[in-house]
Amino acid sequence: QVQLVESGGGLVHTGGSLRLSCAASGRTLRTRAMGWFRQAPGKERDFVAAISWGGGSTYYADSVKGRFTISRDNAKNTGYLQMNSLKPEDTAVYYCAAGATGVDDRSIAYDYWGQGTQVTVSS
Repeated sequence: QVQLVESGGGLVHTGGSLRLSCAASGRTLRTRAMGWFRQAPGKERDFVAAISWGGGSTYYADSVKGRFTISRDNAKNTGYLQMNSLKPEDTAVYYCAAGATGVDDRSIAYDYWGQGTQVTVSS
């Protein structure tokens, strides 16, 4: 079994930055893709970004392309989401996901999920 724990969420002003972390424990995820999704109040969970197991392939939602960067450190079994130029519409609970066989924007592709971390961007 794998446990994912997100951290790094918080409250920032428009234009600010945050770095989310996703620490995995219980089993190595070095051969699996990782992803980030987000869910705003009253809305469905949306794909944000994904990264291949080796880090060589990444994929972003159009809404965050050029502002967010996904990365991972397999030695630490940890994934990251650097978020810059944040906007109020980025406000959501952000979830880390892992276990996909490749870079994928579908939530169903991931076997493991974290509990989520709140990101709030004030205008």
